[in-house]
Amino acid sequence: MTRWWVAVAWIEELLNQGGKQVDELEVYFFSGTSVSADLKQRRVSLCSSSVETGLCIRTIDKGKIGSSSTNDPQQWQACLDAAIAGGRLATPMVWKGLPDPVALPDADLAFDPALFVEPETANDLLRGMLDGATAYPDATVTSGGAGISVGEIAFANSHGVRYASRQSGVSISLEAISGQSTGYEFDHACSPSQVNPQRVGERATFLASRSSGGKDIPSGEYDVILSPMAYADLLSAIFVPALNGRNVLQGRSKLAGKIGEAVTAPQLSLFDDPHRPGASGSTWFDAEGTPTRRLDFVRNGTLTGFAYDLKTAYRAGRQSTGSAIRGGFAGLPAIGHHNFVVDGKRDEIFDEPAIYVHSVVGAHTANPMSGDFSVEMSNPFWVRDGELAEPIRGAMLTGNFFDLHRQVTALGKESRAVGSYILPPVKINNVRVIGK
Repeated sequence: MTRWWVAVAWIEELLNQGGKQVDELEVYFFSGTSVSADLKQRRVSLCSSSVETGLCIRTIDKGKIGSSSTNDPQQWQACLDAAIAGGRLATPMVWKGLPDPVALPDADLAFDPALFVEPETANDLLRGMLDGATAYPDATVTSGGAGISVGEIAFANSHGVRYASRQSGVSISLEAISGQSTGYEFDHACSPSQVNPQRVGERATFLASRSSGGKDIPSGEYDVILSPMAYADLLSAIFVPALNGRNVLQGRSKLAGKIGEAVTAPQLSLFDDPHRPGASGSTWFDAEGTPTRRLDFVRNGTLTGFAYDLKTAYRAGRQSTGSAIRGGFAGLPAIGHHNFVVDGKRDEIFDEPAIYVHSVVGAHTANPMSGDFSVEMSNPFWVRDGELAEPIRGAMLTGNFFDLHRQVTALGKESRAVGSYILPPVKINNVRVIGK
């Protein structure tokens, strides 16, 4: 919501004082409450609540950027002094100014006003997962958790920007074991009505129960279906870093210089959609106060653009794409995305034999420059007659992810949120599998 948050009027005094000492400054203030509850087997082992506040100040003077943060807003004067002092020691850079204010819509995109942050809500979510877990009684619940949070962000700068937005979040997860096989599932959204705890419990125990007794497969090339979870892991480790304008500018992106070229299969489109109602990353403005917009990276297989924040855009002679994010109130703005969406023509992808991969282990070891990767498959199954059939034991996926993106043959019909990604399962032909 773009209303100004009256409760933090002290920010005006901060801006007034800072404006007398530096060319520009911005203020990012967060206040929120949360409740979490953890399971140990089928019992609640811990339930906790917290109240968090945080302030981050960034100053710019003669191209020198300084910053400081604190979790005690009453210490804003000391925080401002530290940011200004740090800026004096910084190396000057090309800087063309903080954003000016614009009129933004009033609706909060990622907030449920009916959400109550209380232990009983978290316990209801835990009970729902445990109820779902009874569908496969041979699997034992080992752990799980539920978290609920609401928060408000106030953002202001010396150019007159005064924005505020409210956010809410619900997350659940469950892990189960059957013999030597484990299963894990999760869900997250802005509202309890958007998550399905029974489904999470059932799916976690299904994966544990059905993965038991897996058989080895010989090495070779197979048609593979990556679940949204497995696909998101590889996408975030390899392809998404290549869309980062800073990596492009520094020559660390395999996609640099390829605007207008085909970089994926033609049925794929990849974009950031920050205005999607109900999606966890939705926002009208980014972490630097730049208005957000849909940003197309790949359209029908063709590379169309990269993501930039202010600092990188100025260095590259471009404009910010509204892609600045923060990793918490103490984190400085950096290039990221809000809701990274993979879309395109949908089809039935389980109607022919393939290997289904629920998740992967080791995506962080991939080489984002070359795209080469080798990961362990977790909870893989043969796909037969439209269903998950026999489990597979101990196998690896290997190859080049940029090449595999060109080999995507179909997208599944339903998408799901995995962190900041919204994407379907994908089917890729002729993937190298290392078995026994």
